[in-house]
Amino acid sequence: MIHNHDHKSHRIGWLRAAVLGANDGIVSTASLIIGVASAGAATGDIMLAGIAGLVAGAMSMAAGEYVSVSSQADTEKADLKLEQQHLDEHPEFELEELAAIYRQRGLDQVLARQVASELMKHDALGAHARDELGIVEGNRANPLQAAVSSAATFSVGAAMPLLAAYLVPLEYLVLSVAACSLGFLAILGMLAAKAGGAPISIGALRVTFWGALAMSITAGVGSLFGAIV
Repeated sequence: MIHNHDHKSHRIGWLRAAVLGANDGIVSTASLIIGVASAGAATGDIMLAGIAGLVAGAMSMAAGEYVSVSSQADTEKADLKLEQQHLDEHPEFELEELAAIYRQRGLDQVLARQVASELMKHDALGAHARDELGIVEGNRANPLQAAVSSAATFSVGAAMPLLAAYLVPLEYLVLSVAACSLGFLAILGMLAAKAGGAPISIGALRVTFWGALAMSITAGVGSLFGAIV
């Protein structure tokens, strides 16, 4: 019998950045377009604001993801360096420390020490990184991957409400952009949930709720300032 274990946790790094980028692209650009349109702006001004939002948002996402994930990667590297120093200076203590972790997980004292000893012979730093520090190689922080993924998916997400705004007459723009964007968000939520192995309906509902809230607030702000002007 062949068991196919299709786990999803290895996708966490790129999936988080991709979903965040696409979701932010749709919500922020749609909200910006709706806010500007609600203020009574012309079609050209609305498109200009949307394009500027796309470019600025993509660059902001890339820079933000790169800086934040780089900080995480720096912390991981510092922890690994410190752990290697401990292994070089106090190997017996580190062996006991690893064995204690396995005893807490249910192994008896003899077996825990044997497992710890064998793993440390094979890859001492890897064993401590995984079981003591919680750093798994497949889930290590990758700043460049996160930056590119976020910027690209933000641009794709932002292009959707921009396209809707370009194709519809001005008098239908707000409702059309809002409806299309909520549809895009629902699809994004379903795809992200499927990729992550989560319930599809919850994934769709979660992103559409917050997207609708953001667009409603910016429409109200745009209407208010448009009336004042």
